[in-house]
Amino acid sequence: MRYFFLAYALLTVLVIGVAGVRGKKFSHTPFELFPDMDRQDKVKPQKPELFFADGVGARQPVLNTTPSHFAEEVAVGDHVRDLEFSKGRTGYYYTGKEGTDYYNGMPEELELSEETVGAFLRRGQERFGIYCSACHGEYGNGGGIASKLGVPGVANLLGEGYFAPTYSDGQLYDVINNGKGNMSGYGYNIPVRDRWAIVAYVRAMQKATTLPDDQKQAILTEKAKAN
Repeated sequence: MRYFFLAYALLTVLVIGVAGVRGKKFSHTPFELFPDMDRQDKVKPQKPELFFADGVGARQPVLNTTPSHFAEEVAVGDHVRDLEFSKGRTGYYYTGKEGTDYYNGMPEELELSEETVGAFLRRGQERFGIYCSACHGEYGNGGGIASKLGVPGVANLLGEGYFAPTYSDGQLYDVINNGKGNMSGYGYNIPVRDRWAIVAYVRAMQKATTLPDDQKQAILTEKAKAN
């Protein structure tokens, strides 16, 4: 029994010696078994940061990213439409299908016209770059960074199996909304209108693969100038 008390006393002295007595002042940083995030590797607002070439700690958002819980409005023709999501709603516009059947074509609710379709496709390109290109690649060919890191099952959207009518617009929309295979659904992240914009942009990329080589090169040249 006495050896137990001796070991207990030595252990107590060891713990106090390592952890220190609460309230005691030190000339150096004490050992902390659980620091509880008292010190974090972060840049405080309005503070300089020598890591960046300009020495400024406050940075602009990373290109092609959207802040969490960021709300915005989308211009539609001559008016502005609030963002809308599809939870609990039915119909082709919200689900990509009527009943159990998928269909092709853009929903009437989008109110597309010759004047607005260009901006709609540009919106789709932007949203595709934010949400889809990391896996599917900038051109939709499945060559994104995720596939380079060995993530399996990344679809090549330029493959004929994803062309209409084999793979309908409604099916593409449904995959964006609910996910498929290793891909998680984006129904809580991407508004309804933006999902359809991505579908339209994917169709535009697929259409571009069927163009003559000289037209493809002209598109790539124009894209390079825009960037």
